[in-house]
This record gives sequence, C-alpha cells and structure tokens, in this order.
Amino acid sequence: MRQLQVRTKLQQFNSNRMASKLFSPGQKAELIAAIKAAEIQTSGEIQVHIESRCKGSVLDRAAKVFETLKMYQTKDRNGVLIYLAVEDHKFAILGDAGINSVVPADFWESTKDLMASHFRQGRFTEGLIEGIHHAGDQLKTHFPYDHQDDQNELSNEVSFGK
Repeated sequence: MRQLQVRTKLQQFNSNRMASKLFSPGQKAELIAAIKAAEIQTSGEIQVHIESRCKGSVLDRAAKVFETLKMYQTKDRNGVLIYLAVEDHKFAILGDAGINSVVPADFWESTKDLMASHFRQGRFTEGLIEGIHHAGDQLKTHFPYDHQDDQNELSNEVSFGK
C-alpha cells in the first residue's frame, strides 16, 4: 500500500512538472507580459493556471483553483481565471461575480472559442494570450484603471499544478 501511495504521489509530481515544462521560459514570460499588459489598463485581475490532467468536471476543478488562489478576494470581485489541463484537452474561463455580471451573455463562450481555435493547432501560448487580451478588454471597459487607488491584488505569475 505504501508503495502505491508513493508511486501515486510521484506520478502527480511528474504530471505537474510536465505541465510547467510544456512552456519554455520565453513562453512563460510572454504569458506574464500579456497579463501585465491587460492589467495595466484595469483594476481587474487575470490569472492563468495550467495542469497536465483534470479528473472530473473542468468547471469544478477551475472553481476549486479559483478558490485556492483566493481570486474571490479582489476588491471589485473582478478576477478572471483561465484554467488549462493540457493532456486532457480541457480548459475553462471563470469570472468572479463583478465581471460576470457586466459582460455580454456569450462572452465566456466566445472567448473559449477564440482560444480553442489556437489550441486545436497546438498553439497553447497564443491561445492563452488571446484569452488574456479578450478578458482584459472587457475588464478595461467595465473596471478601468484607477491611477490613485489601484493595486495589483493577485500575482501575475502563471501557476502550475496543485
């Protein structure tokens, strides 16, 4: 039993390491730059979380990651999470209550469609950047940057694994 637990933990560790290795340092820097560029125009926050695998519902897993990253703690409830499980070909975009209440009804689905067109061609970095820009445009429209009061409430780093 102990050997099985160790093997399972090792597989989880390797799976999470593999997700981070799918992106070169340059690609990770591009993602961070896209997040920073989007956020400089808004009080909103965008985070990207990447895993190799997602067991079960992608929306449930994304909601759990949203909670773990404490994205609900933004002042205006305007956090956006882009969650990607690369090996399982699953992804989700979640917006907190503030942004969710002001975007068009089809916004999240249309953003997913834009990203999926890149993902189908194996262009994960480009798809994520497209999603970041698309979310950033809506955040800028509904939550413009406040020069006097705005602060970066969440990390701009891409997170990997659990």
